[in-house]
Amino acid sequence: MKKKGLETMLYSAGGVLAMAVILIAVNVITGPVKARVDLTDEKVFTLSKGTREILKNLDTPVKIRFYFSQAETASPETVFLKTYAKRVEDLLSEYKKAGGGKIVIEKYDPQPDSDAEDRARLDGIEGEMLQSGERMYLGLSVNMLDERQTIPFLQPSREAQLEYDISRAISRVADPEKPVVGIMSAMPVFGMPGNPMMRQMGQQGQQPWVLVNELKNDFEVKRVEMTAEKIDDDIKVLFVIHPREITDKAQFAIDQFIMRGGKLVAFLDPLPLIDSREQNQMFGSIPNSGSNLEKLMKAWGLSLDTSKVVADLNLKMQIRGQNNQPQEAPSFLSLSAENLDKDDIITSQINSIWMPFAGAIIGTPAAGLTRTVLAKSTKDSQLVDGFMANLSGENVIKEFKASGTEYALAVRLTGKFKTAFPDGPPSEPKTDEEKKDEKKDEKPAGDWLKETKQENTVIVVADADMLFDAFSLRQMQTPFGNLAMPMNGNLSFAQNTAEQLTGDNNLITVRSRAVQSRPFTVVRKMQTEAEANYRNRIKELEDSLAETQRQLNELQQKKESGQQRFILSPEQQQALENFRKKEAEVKVQLKEERKKLRRDIDSLEGRLKWLNIAAMPIIVSLSGITLAYFKRKRTSAK
Repeated sequence: MKKKGLETMLYSAGGVLAMAVILIAVNVITGPVKARVDLTDEKVFTLSKGTREILKNLDTPVKIRFYFSQAETASPETVFLKTYAKRVEDLLSEYKKAGGGKIVIEKYDPQPDSDAEDRARLDGIEGEMLQSGERMYLGLSVNMLDERQTIPFLQPSREAQLEYDISRAISRVADPEKPVVGIMSAMPVFGMPGNPMMRQMGQQGQQPWVLVNELKNDFEVKRVEMTAEKIDDDIKVLFVIHPREITDKAQFAIDQFIMRGGKLVAFLDPLPLIDSREQNQMFGSIPNSGSNLEKLMKAWGLSLDTSKVVADLNLKMQIRGQNNQPQEAPSFLSLSAENLDKDDIITSQINSIWMPFAGAIIGTPAAGLTRTVLAKSTKDSQLVDGFMANLSGENVIKEFKASGTEYALAVRLTGKFKTAFPDGPPSEPKTDEEKKDEKKDEKPAGDWLKETKQENTVIVVADADMLFDAFSLRQMQTPFGNLAMPMNGNLSFAQNTAEQLTGDNNLITVRSRAVQSRPFTVVRKMQTEAEANYRNRIKELEDSLAETQRQLNELQQKKESGQQRFILSPEQQQALENFRKKEAEVKVQLKEERKKLRRDIDSLEGRLKWLNIAAMPIIVSLSGITLAYFKRKRTSAK
């Protein structure tokens, strides 16, 4: 018996030793091989298709020098940056693996007074001073032959854009010539210099919009004045942002730019909130006049009513109202992937866009043009007066009646465009004497194009506020300064249009995945349905009140004149009592409806939490129990 126990113990020890040897051998053999499994739904830890296409098209090796200080201290900042640097290093390994020998990674530790520190400075990498007083290097230099792109410091807050930043740098060294993008706007998108008197008081001028800075990373950006009579020939894509009070001559310049083959992206706005803040400091919330390209839009077969905005109960958001209290804003739209064209490269990777008080683009495209809707509302939407929508969202909800129409918020027009000025460039207004002297057969001087030679593209968006920093970025104060992180895909949408219209589609798929918002669409739908029922009951109460008041007025008119008219008759008292009973009943029903809504939402949120938190451990536990059961059953059978 003792001999059998000894053999069992020796066999067990030998088995453990053999397993240890096997595990060590497997680790030694597979150690050099790095494999990653990305279990996220959006594959955010896997190189995108756009990045792989950029790497595939490389014909010359690209050298990436990664600078990171291996700090000896263990402060919270250095520990955090070390962890982040490890993730950057893992991502660079993915680039090297996907590059097929065309990506070379070099790693440097720029210690003080070292050759690595001198190389970092030559590459334009500057260390960041931490709160502890220590200088930390964490940057990249991407080089191909004589071309170099530098990321001086890899901000951890831009981790979601890390792949895009690296891929953009590789793309730029491979093709250093930047396309030219023009921006024409009535708003100070390029910033404004500060008033000298205000600067003495410590107030600085207005900085350029982040959109401009982001475009400058990829393109040569030119300012185009609102009074321009000709668009420069080197501009490939023209952004027109809120062209308030644009002149006919400027519209003619845009028209001829399109006729010559230039691409246009027009952000129009029926209710420009930013413009109202700039122009109406005394009145704040009173919006200024909307913007349109009326003559051009008419020639394209489209129209935009600048007095109406789209209200949508499925896409509404909560904004800060009076006294910073949250209030419902049915015209402040939060679009999800369901409202965007998933077949178009501009919007295929975007799943969140905010449009404050956007208009509706309606009409049938002119002959020869094809319309593609890039963004739209749901059928539970309605066109409402812009002033009232901005004044009170609650009143809009109370009077809301769904139109059953999906309104186009952003469209792409493709095809051969015809000029909106068939009679030539617009002329200055003439006096009666000048008109008399004018010859009947006289034609405007100069040549102009009447039709595009080849198919062209124009994109029209019915909102311009979406590009402003406050509606697209979340400002954060960090130890590394004031940083901005995208709240939605607004800026990605604008950048995607520029990338697509200038011909580089690969960066679109890389950039668009940087913002991943997954709204609770089921919860939103439940709230919309319950609130619709809530509105109906409120309407019943109001109708009941109006009917009772009408009856009371009729009874009062039948009474005789004199003091008796101030005394309620028994009929009036009974009608008033009936109304009060009905009012109390409806209030109880409304209270129950709100409770049911809250219970349904809490129940759904609870199920989602349990599914996300407990489902996997339960599955693993059940799998272990099942395996143990079958193993024991098979052992018993022996």
